[in-house]
Amino acid sequence: MTRRRAGYAEARVPDPPARYGTTRHDTYTGPTSHGHDPAPHGHDTTPPADQGATTSDHDGTTTEPHADGDGEDPGRPGGHEDPGPPRPPHPHPEGHGPVRYGPPAPDDGLPVLPELSAVLAAAAHRGGGEPVGGGPELLEAGCGYWARRGLATAPEHVVAAPGAPAVLLALTAALGGDVLVPRPCAAWWAPYARLLGRPVFHVATPAECGGVPDPYALLETVRRVRAEGGDPRLLVLSVADDPTATVAPPEVLHETIEAAAGEGLQLVSDETWRDTVHDPHETVLLSPAEMWPDRVTVVTDLAGALLPPGWPAALARFPVGASGDGLRARVLDVLTALGARVAGPVAAAAAYALAEPEPVTERIAATVRLHARVADAAHRAVVAAGALALPPRAGRHLYADLGPLKSGLAAHGVTDAQELEDFLSARLGMPAPGGHRFGDDLGALRVRLSTGALLGGSEADRTECLRSPAPLELPHLHRSLITLRSVLDGLRDDAQRWEPPR
Repeated sequence: MTRRRAGYAEARVPDPPARYGTTRHDTYTGPTSHGHDPAPHGHDTTPPADQGATTSDHDGTTTEPHADGDGEDPGRPGGHEDPGPPRPPHPHPEGHGPVRYGPPAPDDGLPVLPELSAVLAAAAHRGGGEPVGGGPELLEAGCGYWARRGLATAPEHVVAAPGAPAVLLALTAALGGDVLVPRPCAAWWAPYARLLGRPVFHVATPAECGGVPDPYALLETVRRVRAEGGDPRLLVLSVADDPTATVAPPEVLHETIEAAAGEGLQLVSDETWRDTVHDPHETVLLSPAEMWPDRVTVVTDLAGALLPPGWPAALARFPVGASGDGLRARVLDVLTALGARVAGPVAAAAAYALAEPEPVTERIAATVRLHARVADAAHRAVVAAGALALPPRAGRHLYADLGPLKSGLAAHGVTDAQELEDFLSARLGMPAPGGHRFGDDLGALRVRLSTGALLGGSEADRTECLRSPAPLELPHLHRSLITLRSVLDGLRDDAQRWEPPR
């Protein structure tokens, strides 16, 4: 890592408190934000020597870092009491804190592809599940899927499970040790480590993107965790990211992989959203498995692009060699103990979708075009109101920082991410999970907005969005975007009204 990239804020990774004899459940704040600074700073980002125990997050607030442990921050999913530094009192009514109320992955909001429904119906007589790890037809289809993406794969290096969460839980159990994740990250990653009693350390992401840790923050975090007696082993990352909707540039990913390789970490690459890149001709997406094939396990939840979310199926691709074989065997042991089998009819539909026949590829392309247009319109509304967001490059969502509108939000009693979630969900009439759900600080006014919820309420409306050459002009979608712009513009006006005179 000899290069310095513009866009970094000069900062450092502070010392974690002692891991033994006290329990702390928050996160490290690394050297940079994930790209919401209004302008690049261009500072050297090599972490300096130890200088204290606090650091400034990218919204200007000061945070004392500490590791997630067995419990969870009451401002994040999990709801257990945090014995760390006190936070301002905040009510947590039913539905706010526990993991079971955490946000699901963004849905496409579209009717099921008829050809998929036909395959599922034809296999409805299959009352039993697949063998643990998947049957031959499903595994062969997965191998073909990855081969078309430049990752030669054999069935003995693949495992199927009923959804990516089951795979990640099994991988975390099999690998042991402490877990590293980007900040922010997918809402479902950290709870599985906590369920197993594994500490989770959030590492800040670079200015260009989310989904992968900044390499210098990663190195410093690993060093300090080990200095405190920790055992960091597993790094989970995502090149096409939920929640930030960004795609990590190859050069950024390469530096992060280089840092992880130097520290001997195992990697899990969540590639659920790789087939939802908005402009494949302008966006280069590389899998970490292409850069470091011996230590990267790829996980793909088919709900990203191939199957409806209610038909759970996911695949994991393990490294070739003795270490990969051993890891796969341990994962199969965990899946067996969990009884985690893909349902027979779902396996048939998954194998059909993974083969990517023309109806499937046409639907994927049409879905990506639709959500790219809606995400771009939503992004323009966010930026026009004076808020911050990286341009969405993949997925069915965008991640907005409403920090510049904080005075306008305060006029409505909104001072943290949970209150922002409640406020926007009520005003927009759609779920708007706050950034605290994704590991961001509770005090940061960030939110994930999903494009599927903007498509309309009826199946006919959503089908029309998919088929229309000008979906943004359809009345129901147009009304949804007007509502979004109106709410955000109202906050901008409120912020200007409450701004103190200069």
